[in-house]
Amino acid sequence: MRQFDLAPLYRSTVGFDRLFSALDQLVSAETAPSYPPYNIERTGENAYRITVAVAGFTEADLAIEVKENALTLKGERKPQAERYGEFLHQGIAARGFERRFQLADYVQVTGAALENGLLHIDLVREIPEAKKPRQIQIATGRAAPTITGEVQQAA
Repeated sequence: MRQFDLAPLYRSTVGFDRLFSALDQLVSAETAPSYPPYNIERTGENAYRITVAVAGFTEADLAIEVKENALTLKGERKPQAERYGEFLHQGIAARGFERRFQLADYVQVTGAALENGLLHIDLVREIPEAKKPRQIQIATGRAAPTITGEVQQAA
């Protein structure tokens, strides 16, 4: 894979550091852990679901944290006190993990559910009213209030 040096962009721009950090993470995705496997799906216009395969983990073994547009999922299995035999082959992963997801602005986690070895994390993008596009009415010359008229009415 090609190597990209983003250092010149850091030196010549202001305020884009989050964007370049995200690009750095994407470029280094080859070294990203692949356990546990997951799916990301769109369930609505502004709704998403992350499904993570966490077979063998219970609710007590999992922790979900959201901090500054980053969703972190941690799993740590508690050791079992008593085993009834020895393993001849152990193919089911029981190791701990930490998986991070970068969330876009205004994306909130609305819930999580564990069923049949799959952890479902539901997300929704809620754009504040102030950020949504709005129509501005164009007034005619007579109907448009003047600034001085508004100040006089307020006084």
